[in-house]
Amino acid sequence: MKVQGWLFLLCGVFFALVGVIYWFWSGEPVGTTALAISVAFAFMIGYYLMFTARRIGAQPEDDKKAEISDGAGEIGFFSPHSWWPLFVTLSAALAFVGFVIGWWLFMIGVACVIMSSIGFVFQYYRGHFSH
Repeated sequence: MKVQGWLFLLCGVFFALVGVIYWFWSGEPVGTTALAISVAFAFMIGYYLMFTARRIGAQPEDDKKAEISDGAGEIGFFSPHSWWPLFVTLSAALAFVGFVIGWWLFMIGVACVIMSSIGFVFQYYRGHFSH
């Protein structure tokens, strides 16, 4: 994971340099803001990967002499199926439509987004697939 972390951190540095050059050269605020957001996202992902790599230790992809079979085995838990992403996106669509139509519909949409997000996060704490 360290290789991926360093890759994202270097991308963040590159975006920062390009963003400063773009800002001085064009003076256009929208592109500069987009590059600044790209810097923030790249550093955020790079930091997360470096933090996780330090926490879980060396992985097979960090070893230059590793074989493909070194990465075999259980990788993690992946959801077999879930209806919650559909409900989250429908709730978000309701909130966005409510932003255009009226604040009352927007507030209903936000409440639905909160409830469906809670259901999405805690879907494996109760029911058939609970651990």
